[in-house]
Amino acid sequence: QVQLVESGGGLVQAGGSLRLSCAASGSIFRIYAMGWYRQAPGKQRELVAAITSSGSTNYADSVKGRFTVSRDNAKNTVYLQMNSLKPEDTAVYYCNSVRGPGAPWNWGQGTQVTVSS
Repeated sequence: QVQLVESGGGLVQAGGSLRLSCAASGSIFRIYAMGWYRQAPGKQRELVAAITSSGSTNYADSVKGRFTVSRDNAKNTVYLQMNSLKPEDTAVYYCNSVRGPGAPWNWGQGTQVTVSS
């Protein structure tokens, strides 16, 4: 089972930027499409960005043009660059596999992002 560790969250003012990282154990990470999910208080977890093993990306409409997902397969790491942050981006952010055998893996602890107005 792949272990996932998210980092990089914090408190930022509206309009600011953060870069999240997600380190995965195991080289199997490299063949999976990965996604960044977020869960705000009282809301369901939602997928906001995804990247295939070859680097193709997709975004939720709410973050399109502001967030950029990338990956470094040599480091077993996926990133989420978040720009022009809004208060409604406040949530706990998680990464996980998007599809494939065994997906999603066990969830990590996530990283808290708080955007103040």
